[in-house]
Amino acid sequence: MKATVYKSTGSWYQVKTEDGQWLQARMKGVFKIDEDITSTNPIAVGDIVTVEAEDTAEKTVMITGINDRRNYINRQSPRHKYQQHIVAANLDQSILIATIKEPRTSTGFIDRFLVACEMYHVPAIIVFNKKDLYKQKELDKFEEYKSMYEAVGYKVLCISVNEQTGMEEIDALLTNKVSLVSGHSGVGKSSFVNSILPGKNIKTQDVSNWSGKGMHTTTFAEMYDLPNGGKLIDTPGMREFALLGVEKDELSHYFPEMRSRLQDCQFNNCQHINEPKCAIKKAVAAQEIHEDRYLSYLSIYESIGAANY
Repeated sequence: MKATVYKSTGSWYQVKTEDGQWLQARMKGVFKIDEDITSTNPIAVGDIVTVEAEDTAEKTVMITGINDRRNYINRQSPRHKYQQHIVAANLDQSILIATIKEPRTSTGFIDRFLVACEMYHVPAIIVFNKKDLYKQKELDKFEEYKSMYEAVGYKVLCISVNEQTGMEEIDALLTNKVSLVSGHSGVGKSSFVNSILPGKNIKTQDVSNWSGKGMHTTTFAEMYDLPNGGKLIDTPGMREFALLGVEKDELSHYFPEMRSRLQDCQFNNCQHINEPKCAIKKAVAAQEIHEDRYLSYLSIYESIGAANY
């Protein structure tokens, strides 16, 4: 029997079968010791799995197989730095909730998330929340970000969940799609999900006064069916987004504005740092590639293989 994983709590999974039954499932032990699985969670939210009845009275089943994933988003495991943690699988798109203040989402964080999406062919949308808090300085900064990211091919929106500004466009984007929602803790992600799914009452928490950083509210990823069709996957808020599985010589392929120019570099193995006749550095100098994006590339490049990553 086939089912979709809607929630993972580490040892138990909530799954929904093709005929709409909700069941509690646990993982067959073989998955835990399979040497080919290097992630800390062999089964992720969004996975299509095969289940077999275990306890009919308790409505529990055993997960005995996992379908091949269409795609997935991963990050470095917070507890095991050499292993990946699969955030969610089988996605149509990802939505990164960001903010320009209270707290500020850095372009470095955004760019790391976008690299992860590019690696696994998941279209990404950047949504800046808390527009109601923005003065002219923040609105000007948003326009700068919007110009930078839309030039690369990403859709960028500015909304206020508190005032319900811009939410109609969000509803249209979510219709009939499997969407991952992610972002820093404190950017209003849980409030965003509550707005999309009234009645769920997902726990929210204010930004920490003492640190200015968001506090974690969602502990485990969870998928919800949307009233207008499609599914939304809510994920735990993140302080950092550490990449895993990307090599230095591959990184430029995950920046679309670089990818289209790679054939113009003099050397096939150009790293776009100190090499002569580099098309990427030339484009940065000509302001055809935004300097902030290039600086993000350099920062991520340096972090790959570093001791703390």
